[in-house]
Amino acid sequence: MDSTEFRKRGMEMVEYICTYLETLNERRVTPSVEPGYLRHLLPSEAPQEPEDWDQIMSDVEDKIMPGVTHWQHPRFHAYFPAGNSFPSILGDMLGDGIGCIGFSWAASPACTELETIVLDWLGKAIGLPDHFLALKEGSTGGGVIQTSASECVLVTMLAARAQALKRLKAQHPFVEEGHLLCKLMAYCSKEAHSCVEKAAMICFVKLRILEPDEHASLRGQTIYEAMEEDELQGLVPFFVSTTLGTTGSCAFDNLPEIGKQLQRFPGVWLHVDAAYAGNSFICPELKPLLKGIEYADSFNTNPNKWLLTNFDCSTLWVRDRIRLTSALVVDPLYLKHGYSDAAIDYRHWGVPLSRRFRSLKLWFVLRSYGISGLQHYIRHHIKLAKRFEELVLKDKRFEICNQVKLGLVCFRLKGSDKLNEKLLSIINESGKLHMVPASVNDRYIIRFCAVAQNATAEDIDYAWDIIVDFANELLEKEQHDELSEIINRKKQDTLAQKRSFFVRMVSDPKIYNPAINKAGTPKLSMELPSPVVSRGNAPIIRTQSSVDHNSWISWPLAFLFNSGNNEDKGNNVSLRFRHLDTNVRHSSSRRNSGAGSSPSPENEQELVNVQQEQKSPRKSPMAMRKASSTRDNPN
Repeated sequence: MDSTEFRKRGMEMVEYICTYLETLNERRVTPSVEPGYLRHLLPSEAPQEPEDWDQIMSDVEDKIMPGVTHWQHPRFHAYFPAGNSFPSILGDMLGDGIGCIGFSWAASPACTELETIVLDWLGKAIGLPDHFLALKEGSTGGGVIQTSASECVLVTMLAARAQALKRLKAQHPFVEEGHLLCKLMAYCSKEAHSCVEKAAMICFVKLRILEPDEHASLRGQTIYEAMEEDELQGLVPFFVSTTLGTTGSCAFDNLPEIGKQLQRFPGVWLHVDAAYAGNSFICPELKPLLKGIEYADSFNTNPNKWLLTNFDCSTLWVRDRIRLTSALVVDPLYLKHGYSDAAIDYRHWGVPLSRRFRSLKLWFVLRSYGISGLQHYIRHHIKLAKRFEELVLKDKRFEICNQVKLGLVCFRLKGSDKLNEKLLSIINESGKLHMVPASVNDRYIIRFCAVAQNATAEDIDYAWDIIVDFANELLEKEQHDELSEIINRKKQDTLAQKRSFFVRMVSDPKIYNPAINKAGTPKLSMELPSPVVSRGNAPIIRTQSSVDHNSWISWPLAFLFNSGNNEDKGNNVSLRFRHLDTNVRHSSSRRNSGAGSSPSPENEQELVNVQQEQKSPRKSPMAMRKASSTRDNPN
């Protein structure tokens, strides 16, 4: 591609970008693809020969765009804003066109000096103290552009670690550095970004994660008690990371309290992470949120979040740049130059050596919009967030879960975490909106952030209508499921009751047989010296009603012998017990034999004749029947 074709293709690309941004609302917010979708659409190897540009752009639309999550979409309300504007895009284009690698002043003086100047501009607009500004007379601080807030936290922790080890080495010159390193302890809130934990892992230091208050704010007393306790355990506090505008709920740690408490612990580095909220401090009415910054050793914010600047552009300021660079200086001969003592070399301010001309896009944005234009943009987003908060508060089924100070609203349905998980899941699956969850005070909440540069009140109303529609559908389904669950539980309870009734029926026949209820349950006498008495030649078993204990073993026999209203019918009852080798027959004597009445074992003693069979040798069933017949019919 020569310059002639580049002009043509460049104009086409600008047109494509403009059309893309103008028609975003016609696209689905999130892609409906599965992992690995693109691998099946593209060749397994790079093309051997050049391909036509038109074919490449055709593949962008047909193969790349179906897998893109559209962060600039007016229905995208996840995370935080992803800065984007035409001045920023043009600034990146120019920086890429220049193509310098500005690791030192000598490598590209303009790249270095513009970064220093622009960071002072932004620092003043935010309201940082003079000791953070590189060009302020007497200042030893300054600002630098890093890739992300994660890198800002990492390099400041590295610098703090180097300072702490230097102090400990001076106190204990004969102790190995590795032993001293294991004593270092860093601190942050449970609501701090996960990059603090990752930085501690990289630095090989301990990290203590502290509980915030009910508003997700880390308090000074909490820090003090933790550090005092650790010192008693022989540990060495060296770094505290605070947050102004937490990722989960945009909460603010109590910086004035923390700063005052850290005065008791000299040498502890205090870092302030304000990746999202820090941009808003350019508005005078929001500067009180920065209170306590005078105690900080470093501060970072991301213009690529809320200042219309494209990623990557994370800005970091330090109180003392020597403390930062001394931890990161590696100065081989091939990187030295004659102005090293008089100029800033940003290669000493971070992890990477190579640096892009990132200050150009921030410079373009600050000049194109001015501070007033950027203030208007931020205030507009806050106004939209307040509008959404009002809509949520009007619906009593929902609740607000954070203090809405900037552009983030945390809300949830009143109910279980599982219910809110379902709500967010079905909304995101629809592709009509995109939001993400967070855990605040151990509760599942849904985050709604105003992110699109040109978002309108209609976009907020549309989003709320979508949320309400899905909530209505979900709650209706939940009510139906709850009703079904109640019915199923009732069926199970009924079945359990029937099973219980069956068990009780086996053990207590009065439950199901009125005749037994009327007759009463016979009771075995516990007072008889012997249950067997003699009457003539036949032994007799007696049951007595004066016994206090019912026997589940005794009722079948007693009921069987008492339930017949017909004397003749009762006389024909004959039972044989295999384990006793015994035949049992009903006694023929009855006192109450009137029709329609049942004998009552409670009011009379029964005599049951039991004919004892000869046990050995055992008779056959036929012989037993003959013997029984002979005894019953003496004639």
